[in-house]
Amino acid sequence: MNYYEYQFTKLTDEDYQQDLLINDLAEFGFDTFEDTDTGFKAYIPAENIDQAALAEVLRPYETLFSYDIALIEQKNWNEVWESNFEPIEISDKIYVRATFHPARPDFAYEVVIDPKMAFGTGHHQTTSMMMEWMLETGFEGKNVLDMGCGTGILAILASKMGAAQITAIDYDPVCYDSTIENSALNNIGNITPLCGSKEAIPDDRYDIILANINRNILLEQMVRYVQVLKPGGLIYFSGFYESPDLDIISGEATKLGLKYVAHKKLKDWVAAKFATNF
Repeated sequence: MNYYEYQFTKLTDEDYQQDLLINDLAEFGFDTFEDTDTGFKAYIPAENIDQAALAEVLRPYETLFSYDIALIEQKNWNEVWESNFEPIEISDKIYVRATFHPARPDFAYEVVIDPKMAFGTGHHQTTSMMMEWMLETGFEGKNVLDMGCGTGILAILASKMGAAQITAIDYDPVCYDSTIENSALNNIGNITPLCGSKEAIPDDRYDIILANINRNILLEQMVRYVQVLKPGGLIYFSGFYESPDLDIISGEATKLGLKYVAHKKLKDWVAAKFATNF
Protein backbone atom coordinates (compact mmCIF):
# COMPACT_ATOMS: atom_id res chain seq x y z
CA MET A 1 0.00 0.00 0.00
CA ASN A 2 1.31 3.45 -0.94
CA TYR A 3 0.95 6.37 1.46
CA TYR A 4 0.84 10.13 1.05
CA GLU A 5 3.08 12.08 3.40
CA TYR A 6 1.88 15.59 4.27
CA GLN A 7 4.59 17.67 5.93
CA PHE A 8 2.99 20.58 7.77
CA THR A 9 5.00 23.66 8.77
CA LYS A 10 3.65 25.97 11.47
CA LEU A 11 3.23 29.61 10.50
CA THR A 12 2.43 30.66 14.10
CA ASP A 13 3.50 29.59 17.60
CA GLU A 14 0.07 28.27 18.62
CA ASP A 15 0.64 24.60 19.56
CA TYR A 16 -3.06 24.17 20.28
CA GLN A 17 -3.86 24.77 16.61
CA GLN A 18 -1.53 21.92 15.66
CA ASP A 19 -3.36 19.56 18.00
CA LEU A 20 -6.69 20.62 16.50
CA LEU A 21 -5.41 19.98 12.98
CA ILE A 22 -4.05 16.55 13.94
CA ASN A 23 -7.41 15.65 15.45
CA ASP A 24 -9.25 16.73 12.28
CA LEU A 25 -6.80 14.80 10.09
CA ALA A 26 -7.20 11.67 12.24
CA GLU A 27 -10.98 11.83 11.85
CA PHE A 28 -10.49 12.28 8.08
CA GLY A 29 -8.41 9.11 7.81
CA PHE A 30 -4.77 9.98 8.47
CA ASP A 31 -3.44 7.19 10.65
CA THR A 32 0.14 8.12 11.57
CA PHE A 33 1.76 11.35 12.78
CA GLU A 34 5.33 12.42 13.52
CA ASP A 35 6.48 15.60 15.25
CA THR A 36 9.13 17.67 13.51
CA ASP A 37 11.10 20.75 14.53
CA THR A 38 8.82 22.97 12.45
CA GLY A 39 5.49 21.15 12.75
CA PHE A 40 4.56 17.57 11.97
CA LYS A 41 4.16 14.92 9.28
CA ALA A 42 0.89 13.11 8.63
CA TYR A 43 0.37 9.92 6.64
CA ILE A 44 -2.69 8.54 4.87
CA PRO A 45 -3.18 5.55 2.52
CA ALA A 46 -3.09 6.86 -1.04
CA GLU A 47 -6.27 5.00 -1.92
CA ASN A 48 -8.17 6.85 0.83
CA ILE A 49 -7.53 10.37 -0.43
CA ASP A 50 -10.49 12.52 -1.45
CA GLN A 51 -8.71 15.72 -2.40
CA ALA A 52 -11.84 17.89 -2.50
CA ALA A 53 -12.97 16.74 0.95
CA LEU A 54 -9.46 17.16 2.37
CA ALA A 55 -9.28 20.71 1.01
CA GLU A 56 -12.36 21.54 3.11
CA VAL A 57 -10.72 20.09 6.23
CA LEU A 58 -7.58 22.15 5.63
CA ARG A 59 -9.33 25.40 4.71
CA PRO A 60 -9.59 26.76 8.32
CA TYR A 61 -5.84 26.25 8.74
CA GLU A 62 -4.64 28.03 5.59
CA THR A 63 -3.11 30.94 7.52
CA LEU A 64 -1.69 28.69 10.25
CA PHE A 65 0.17 26.01 8.28
CA SER A 66 1.87 25.46 4.96
CA TYR A 67 2.40 21.93 3.71
CA ASP A 68 4.22 19.77 1.16
CA ILE A 69 3.04 16.43 -0.20
CA ALA A 70 5.11 13.36 -1.11
CA LEU A 71 4.12 9.86 -2.20
CA ILE A 72 5.72 7.17 -0.02
CA GLU A 73 5.87 3.81 -1.74
CA GLN A 74 5.34 0.76 0.44
CA LYS A 75 8.86 -0.53 -0.14
CA ASN A 76 10.27 2.63 1.44
CA TRP A 77 7.99 2.78 4.48
CA ASN A 78 10.22 0.95 6.93
CA GLU A 79 13.13 3.17 5.94
CA VAL A 80 11.01 6.20 6.79
CA TRP A 81 10.23 4.80 10.26
CA GLU A 82 13.79 3.73 10.99
CA SER A 83 15.05 7.23 10.21
CA ASN A 84 12.46 8.92 12.46
CA PHE A 85 11.45 6.57 15.27
CA GLU A 86 13.31 7.31 18.51
CA PRO A 87 13.01 5.31 21.77
CA ILE A 88 10.64 6.61 24.46
CA GLU A 89 10.99 6.66 28.24
CA ILE A 90 7.90 6.92 30.48
CA SER A 91 8.37 7.83 34.16
CA ASP A 92 11.76 6.08 34.25
CA LYS A 93 9.93 2.75 34.24
CA ILE A 94 8.79 2.07 30.67
CA TYR A 95 11.14 1.95 27.69
CA VAL A 96 9.61 1.70 24.22
CA ARG A 97 11.98 0.90 21.38
CA ALA A 98 12.12 -0.62 17.92
CA THR A 99 14.05 -3.76 17.03
CA PHE A 100 16.90 -1.64 15.65
CA HIS A 101 17.49 0.07 19.02
CA PRO A 102 19.64 -1.47 21.80
CA ALA A 103 17.85 -3.09 24.74
CA ARG A 104 17.58 -1.35 28.12
CA PRO A 105 17.20 -4.03 30.81
CA ASP A 106 17.50 -1.34 33.51
CA PHE A 107 13.84 -0.37 32.89
CA ALA A 108 11.06 -2.25 34.68
CA TYR A 109 9.11 -2.65 31.43
CA GLU A 110 10.62 -2.75 27.98
CA VAL A 111 8.23 -2.82 25.00
CA VAL A 112 9.56 -3.57 21.52
CA ILE A 113 7.50 -2.06 18.70
CA ASP A 114 8.02 -2.24 14.96
CA PRO A 115 5.42 0.38 14.01
CA LYS A 116 5.43 0.03 10.21
CA MET A 117 2.15 1.65 9.14
CA ALA A 118 0.21 1.17 12.38
CA PHE A 119 -0.59 4.05 14.72
CA GLY A 120 0.58 3.84 18.32
CA THR A 121 4.29 4.11 18.98
CA GLY A 122 3.99 5.91 22.30
CA HIS A 123 5.18 9.22 20.91
CA HIS A 124 1.75 10.82 20.91
CA GLN A 125 0.65 12.49 24.15
CA THR A 126 -2.45 10.32 24.48
CA THR A 127 -0.49 7.07 24.35
CA SER A 128 2.16 8.25 26.81
CA MET A 129 -0.54 9.41 29.27
CA MET A 130 -2.31 6.07 29.00
CA MET A 131 0.95 4.34 29.90
CA GLU A 132 1.37 6.69 32.86
CA TRP A 133 -2.11 5.71 34.07
CA MET A 134 -1.21 2.05 33.63
CA LEU A 135 1.76 2.46 35.96
CA GLU A 136 -0.71 3.56 38.64
CA THR A 137 -3.03 0.58 38.06
CA GLY A 138 -2.81 -3.01 39.24
CA PHE A 139 -2.98 -5.39 36.27
CA GLU A 140 -1.98 -8.60 38.01
CA GLY A 141 -4.43 -11.36 37.06
CA LYS A 142 -6.84 -8.93 35.35
CA ASN A 143 -8.89 -9.40 32.17
CA VAL A 144 -8.20 -6.41 29.89
CA LEU A 145 -9.79 -4.96 26.76
CA ASP A 146 -7.70 -2.64 24.56
CA MET A 147 -9.85 -0.78 22.04
CA GLY A 148 -8.14 0.93 19.10
CA CYS A 149 -5.01 -1.06 19.89
CA GLY A 150 -2.88 0.24 16.99
CA THR A 151 0.52 -1.44 17.27
CA GLY A 152 -0.63 -3.33 20.39
CA ILE A 153 1.61 -1.21 22.61
CA LEU A 154 -0.85 -0.88 25.52
CA ALA A 155 -1.92 -4.52 25.32
CA ILE A 156 1.72 -5.63 25.40
CA LEU A 157 2.43 -3.39 28.39
CA ALA A 158 -0.65 -4.78 30.19
CA SER A 159 0.68 -8.29 29.66
CA LYS A 160 4.12 -7.35 30.97
CA MET A 161 2.42 -5.83 34.03
CA GLY A 162 0.78 -9.15 34.86
CA ALA A 163 -2.62 -9.12 33.11
CA ALA A 164 -4.07 -12.62 32.76
CA GLN A 165 -5.72 -12.11 29.37
CA ILE A 166 -5.92 -9.18 26.96
CA THR A 167 -8.27 -8.71 24.02
CA ALA A 168 -6.87 -6.14 21.55
CA ILE A 169 -9.21 -4.74 18.88
CA ASP A 170 -8.66 -2.40 15.93
CA TYR A 171 -10.71 -1.85 12.78
CA ASP A 172 -7.54 -1.51 10.63
CA PRO A 173 -6.14 -4.80 9.27
CA VAL A 174 -2.64 -3.27 9.36
CA CYS A 175 -3.04 -2.71 13.11
CA TYR A 176 -4.35 -6.24 13.56
CA ASP A 177 -1.29 -7.67 11.82
CA SER A 178 1.03 -5.30 13.68
CA THR A 179 -0.38 -6.38 17.06
CA ILE A 180 0.27 -10.03 16.19
CA GLU A 181 3.83 -9.28 15.07
CA ASN A 182 4.65 -7.04 18.03
CA SER A 183 3.21 -9.56 20.50
CA ALA A 184 5.61 -12.13 19.06
CA LEU A 185 8.53 -9.69 19.27
CA ASN A 186 7.82 -9.33 23.01
CA ASN A 187 7.25 -13.06 23.56
CA ILE A 188 3.65 -12.39 24.60
CA GLY A 189 1.16 -15.24 24.34
CA ASN A 190 -1.91 -13.96 26.19
CA ILE A 191 -3.11 -11.27 23.75
CA THR A 192 -6.06 -12.09 21.49
CA PRO A 193 -6.06 -9.66 18.52
CA LEU A 194 -9.35 -9.03 16.71
CA CYS A 195 -10.06 -6.95 13.62
CA GLY A 196 -13.23 -4.87 13.85
CA SER A 197 -15.03 -2.26 15.90
CA LYS A 198 -17.42 -2.51 18.85
CA GLU A 199 -19.20 -5.45 17.23
CA ALA A 200 -15.97 -7.44 17.58
CA ILE A 201 -15.96 -7.13 21.38
CA PRO A 202 -16.61 -10.62 22.79
CA ASP A 203 -19.40 -11.26 25.27
CA ASP A 204 -16.88 -11.40 28.10
CA ARG A 205 -16.35 -9.36 31.27
CA TYR A 206 -13.34 -7.09 31.72
CA ASP A 207 -11.66 -5.67 34.81
CA ILE A 208 -9.94 -2.88 32.86
CA ILE A 209 -10.75 -1.25 29.52
CA LEU A 210 -8.23 0.93 27.67
CA ALA A 211 -9.79 3.04 24.90
CA ASN A 212 -7.44 5.50 23.19
CA ILE A 213 -9.36 6.49 20.04
CA ASN A 214 -11.16 9.82 19.58
CA ARG A 215 -14.14 11.58 21.11
CA ASN A 216 -16.77 10.67 18.54
CA ILE A 217 -15.91 6.97 18.43
CA LEU A 218 -15.75 6.79 22.23
CA LEU A 219 -19.22 8.32 22.48
CA GLU A 220 -20.57 5.92 19.88
CA GLN A 221 -19.03 2.82 21.48
CA MET A 222 -19.31 3.63 25.19
CA VAL A 223 -22.55 1.72 25.73
CA ARG A 224 -20.87 -1.48 24.59
CA TYR A 225 -17.87 -0.85 26.85
CA VAL A 226 -20.12 -0.54 29.89
CA GLN A 227 -21.93 -3.76 28.96
CA VAL A 228 -18.70 -5.75 29.23
CA LEU A 229 -17.09 -3.90 32.17
CA LYS A 230 -17.17 -5.78 35.47
CA PRO A 231 -18.65 -4.17 38.60
CA GLY A 232 -15.75 -2.47 40.30
CA GLY A 233 -13.93 -2.22 36.97
CA LEU A 234 -11.89 0.67 35.59
CA ILE A 235 -11.96 2.32 32.19
CA TYR A 236 -9.47 4.77 30.70
CA PHE A 237 -10.46 7.07 27.83
CA SER A 238 -8.09 9.12 25.71
CA GLY A 239 -7.81 10.67 22.27
CA PHE A 240 -9.62 13.95 22.98
CA TYR A 241 -9.13 17.45 24.41
CA GLU A 242 -9.80 18.89 27.83
CA SER A 243 -12.26 21.47 26.50
CA PRO A 244 -14.96 20.83 25.53
CA ASP A 245 -14.43 17.10 25.08
CA LEU A 246 -13.84 16.01 28.68
CA ASP A 247 -17.21 17.37 29.86
CA ILE A 248 -18.95 15.68 26.94
CA ILE A 249 -17.26 12.33 27.61
CA SER A 250 -17.91 12.61 31.36
CA GLY A 251 -21.56 13.48 30.80
CA GLU A 252 -22.17 10.42 28.67
CA ALA A 253 -20.19 8.20 31.06
CA THR A 254 -22.30 9.39 34.01
CA LYS A 255 -25.51 8.52 32.15
CA LEU A 256 -24.18 4.98 31.72
CA GLY A 257 -23.28 4.47 35.37
CA LEU A 258 -19.60 5.42 35.32
CA LYS A 259 -18.05 7.96 37.65
CA TYR A 260 -15.22 10.32 36.78
CA VAL A 261 -12.11 9.79 38.94
CA ALA A 262 -9.36 12.02 37.51
CA HIS A 263 -7.58 12.97 34.31
CA LYS A 264 -4.12 13.74 33.03
CA LYS A 265 -3.43 16.56 30.59
CA LEU A 266 -0.54 17.04 28.17
CA LYS A 267 -0.56 19.83 25.56
CA ASP A 268 -4.38 20.03 25.77
CA TRP A 269 -4.79 16.27 25.19
CA VAL A 270 -6.48 14.32 27.97
CA ALA A 271 -6.45 10.77 29.35
CA ALA A 272 -9.28 10.27 31.87
CA LYS A 273 -9.96 7.57 34.44
CA PHE A 274 -13.49 6.34 35.16
CA ALA A 275 -14.77 3.68 37.55
CA THR A 276 -17.98 1.71 37.64
CA ASN A 277 -20.75 3.13 39.78
CA PHE A 278 -22.60 -0.19 39.93
